[in-house]
Amino acid sequence: MSKLRFNVVESAFAKKPAEVVSPEAKVSEYFGMQVFNREKMFKYLPEKAYERLIDCIDNNTPLDRETANAVANGMKKWALERGATHYTHWFHPLTEGTAEKHDAFIEPNGKGGVIEEFSGKLLIQQEPDASSFPNGGIRNTFEARGYSAWDPSSPAFIVGDTLCIPTIFIAYTGESLDYKAPLLKALEAVNKAAVEVCHYFDPSVKKVYAYLGWEQEYFLVDEGLYAARPDLLMTGRTLMGHESSKNQQLEDHYFGAIPPRVLEFMKELEIESLKLGIPVKTRHNEVAPNQFELAPVFEECNLANDHNLLVMALMRNIARKHGFRVLLHEKPFKGVNGSGKHNNWSLGTDNGTLLMAPGKTPEENLRFVTFILNVLKAVHTHNALLKASISSATNAHRLGANEAPPAIISCFLGSQLSAVLDHLEKSGTDDFNLGGKQEKKLDIARIPELLIDNTDRNRTSPFAFTGNRFEFRAVGSSANCASAMLVLNAAVADQLKRFKVSVDAKMASGKDKFAAILEELRVMAKECKAIHFDGNGYSQEWKDEAARRGLDCETSVPLIFDAYLKEESVRMFESTGVMNRKELEARNEVKWEMYTKKIQIEARVLGDLAMNHIIPMATKYQTSLIDNVYKMKDLFPADKATRLSAKNMEIIEDIANRTIFIKEKVDEMVERRKVANKIETEREKAIAYHDTIVPLMEAIRYHIDKLELVVDDQMWTLPKYRELLFIR
Repeated sequence: MSKLRFNVVESAFAKKPAEVVSPEAKVSEYFGMQVFNREKMFKYLPEKAYERLIDCIDNNTPLDRETANAVANGMKKWALERGATHYTHWFHPLTEGTAEKHDAFIEPNGKGGVIEEFSGKLLIQQEPDASSFPNGGIRNTFEARGYSAWDPSSPAFIVGDTLCIPTIFIAYTGESLDYKAPLLKALEAVNKAAVEVCHYFDPSVKKVYAYLGWEQEYFLVDEGLYAARPDLLMTGRTLMGHESSKNQQLEDHYFGAIPPRVLEFMKELEIESLKLGIPVKTRHNEVAPNQFELAPVFEECNLANDHNLLVMALMRNIARKHGFRVLLHEKPFKGVNGSGKHNNWSLGTDNGTLLMAPGKTPEENLRFVTFILNVLKAVHTHNALLKASISSATNAHRLGANEAPPAIISCFLGSQLSAVLDHLEKSGTDDFNLGGKQEKKLDIARIPELLIDNTDRNRTSPFAFTGNRFEFRAVGSSANCASAMLVLNAAVADQLKRFKVSVDAKMASGKDKFAAILEELRVMAKECKAIHFDGNGYSQEWKDEAARRGLDCETSVPLIFDAYLKEESVRMFESTGVMNRKELEARNEVKWEMYTKKIQIEARVLGDLAMNHIIPMATKYQTSLIDNVYKMKDLFPADKATRLSAKNMEIIEDIANRTIFIKEKVDEMVERRKVANKIETEREKAIAYHDTIVPLMEAIRYHIDKLELVVDDQMWTLPKYRELLFIR
């Protein structure tokens, strides 16, 4: 095995960039070529079917079977021309990934042959086995039927030879078994609630869109090195490994020159993404060695989420073509930055107004402050729930460490907006003339004046206002954005509804509209003040202060999930029509079960590596030292031999103590798993794994990492951090 390590290191060093040839056409000419977008719809659909489909997409009008058949026929014709041979309903089960079953475009023709066929029925609905996906007990093997149903708002696309049709996934009894269905409901809820509030300021607004711009962080590791690390292979992270002498402390990787092999990977990823209509724009080195980031232009939230899931699948496939494996785990390496997926979220109207952006008139700025305060109030009311929406066994390793936000939800606003809200809270009548970007001279020759934003940046804030949007930074790199987005949009929708009821009541009592709005905003500014924090989120002082403010400070992931079932959460989800109690209970069962299984797998892998790799090679090295001590006694007088062998004797004893500890704790971990596995309820089982298994894993890792510093490098079988992080 030690030979394998050095062989893969040698092989990794020898790899050259796999050159990617750019398309001859301009990006604008091949962008979206693999997508059945509106341009293709117009070309391949009859005029009447096209108009009805666009009306369905834009206004949520029902689609009749005749139109569905026409759409299916046009979609099939386009797909066959593009070389597709199969189709699939592409959906987002509660696994954090995507699912698909491919069927060919063929049906028997009754004459011993086949014809290419694809009907509206097949486009609209299919029946996957719901019991084979995480469902929280809603579906059993003996009652397994579930349905996938077409989402016309997200265009179909072709990957390889398969037409992929974005769909929702529900149980036979109607409950959602995916992320897309409740996300679509939350987006509709925030649309309706926000339109009503917008009418205070602009009666012409007909629709409000939620926008999402995600920033996907990831690590790339050479495929050979990856294969030689069973922990990376099985869990997505290193369960052991001492820090490299050099990691990110020189701050020389962030925005540095992109390594040639990586650049070719990025180039191919961008080309394939653009063909699929994903507007990728930014690529760069991230802070940690071998860590990178990809980000697109923001899009409508549902489409942006589909695109993120599609990009993650593309990354996995394309990385292998370049001799890499992509790591989307939030904390694959201890001691360096983890990976997040910042969700930049905003609301905008159908007439082009960004509701999170300051305006030029007092009325426009009152609208801006109205939406900002409603978001803050929603985040304050549901801070525990928002934390639950981004929590997982994997993201728990990242939160609060090395530039990741802490496990306490708070909002950064910046000095100018903070001053406005403080003034609002204390004043009678206000003039909301907020400045736009301010010019700043640098007094450096040849450097132009810069436009300085109204807000600074606070990297420790999990939910920060950044000028015309909020950046939800706590989302993990492997997560489905919909988990956080459906909670945020539903919470904001619920708060906007409450706000309108209160303002309307004040107006009914005789108050002027703007006076009623200001009075309600003043109350909200006071009520949600606890969520506002612009300081250092990493400090112990903030943790203490957050507890005094009544914010949720829980760090145990299984207990964090309880927020989904609090009465206020259930009321919010049900009142907005996003999910009912049964669906929430089922999802929590899935979350607790997934937490347990991930820790269980990690514990098994760690135990296996400890017993079959670490202890044998440590013992082997220890034996060579013992042999050396005996040979010293043969060569030198007793006193001299003792003196010369003293350090080796210390190492021998140190190895013995550490291997004994590791063996004892591995045995204890096995016994505690047996006890935990007998617990019947998923919640209590997850708590047991968190409280009794995770601490043992940390203790075992500590001693393994110490052995790595002692054991002969030639004997160490697992690729080390310096190899995993610095070979590109």
